[in-house]
Amino acid sequence: MAPSDQFDSTGNAQTGTRPGEQVSDKELMEQVKSDDASAFGILVDRYKVRLLNLIYRLLQNKEEAEDILQETFLRVYRERESYDPTYAFSTWIYTITLNLCRNELKKRKKFKFFGIDLIKNNREYASQGVENKNCLSSTLDKAILSLPVKYRTAFLLRDVNQLSYEEISQSVGIPMGTVKSRVNRARLMLRDKLKPKIKEYYELSKSSPMPIQLL
Repeated sequence: MAPSDQFDSTGNAQTGTRPGEQVSDKELMEQVKSDDASAFGILVDRYKVRLLNLIYRLLQNKEEAEDILQETFLRVYRERESYDPTYAFSTWIYTITLNLCRNELKKRKKFKFFGIDLIKNNREYASQGVENKNCLSSTLDKAILSLPVKYRTAFLLRDVNQLSYEEISQSVGIPMGTVKSRVNRARLMLRDKLKPKIKEYYELSKSSPMPIQLL
């Protein structure tokens, strides 16, 4: 995957499609187990955008996000025989992705503890704003990135990637009640972070001759 092809000018992963039948993930994985490269390619196209955006928002680094994405699909292919079709493929691939992200974040903490600046924390996504200063989209992105990792992960999986609470519970390895608690907590934290900005933009909109786009 060429790094320059993965993100658009706003830092979001670009979409891509591959022609083919809309067969289920489980059916495709059965074909992948038979070394069907085309089926694997369809799965890659089906999941690469949502996974890349998730990884990017967790690690806040484009190059590392692309590396983790590639490693995710490599592991899916290498461990294809271990996939249990009684579970959703989405749960399995999100589990692999989150484990890789978790390992990367642990390495960062270790390097930071020893005072070794080996990882440049690229915050391009957080610092990138749209030219229209009246738009809250960049403010929302920054607010999400400021959440503690465990709350950010729960929020992104539920409200951005739209996984069910059960799928998140299985992927992250925590009780469903804890998932719901973290999602609710993340929403409350975001509301508190965004409330002053929303009020500010609302006040500006009353005196502005041009309409202000909130979201």
